[in-house]
Amino acid sequence: MPTVFERLLSGEWPCAKVYEDDWVFAFMDAGQVNDGHVIVATKAPRETLMDCTEEEAAALMRAARRIAIAVQAAFQPAGITVLQANKPAGWQTVPHLHLHVLPRHEGDGVELTWPRKEPGIERLRELAQRIRP
Repeated sequence: MPTVFERLLSGEWPCAKVYEDDWVFAFMDAGQVNDGHVIVATKAPRETLMDCTEEEAAALMRAARRIAIAVQAAFQPAGITVLQANKPAGWQTVPHLHLHVLPRHEGDGVELTWPRKEPGIERLRELAQRIRP
């Protein structure tokens, strides 16, 4: 079954497109948190960042940068959050690789918090060793 993003890309469902190239397309989020909230998604139906190619990941970030610059110029937000989530436990709500370019303003109600842990340098080094290529 196609995802909402596949339906938007195909034209089956309408969207306010912002950008498109060979790898990605971007459109205004229908659930605007703040004016200028854009979703950038891969054209290929990849579920998560871990499922895409390096070229697709690079194209996603290149487009996000271009869009962030345009959003900054157009809306003059106090900041911009670029958010990319993977799998439901990671806050992903649509199973199609995408990121949000979200203009931010003081007191806009957007929060991102987590319990900070400070395991110490030795534990950090152990953790780093586990993920080094």
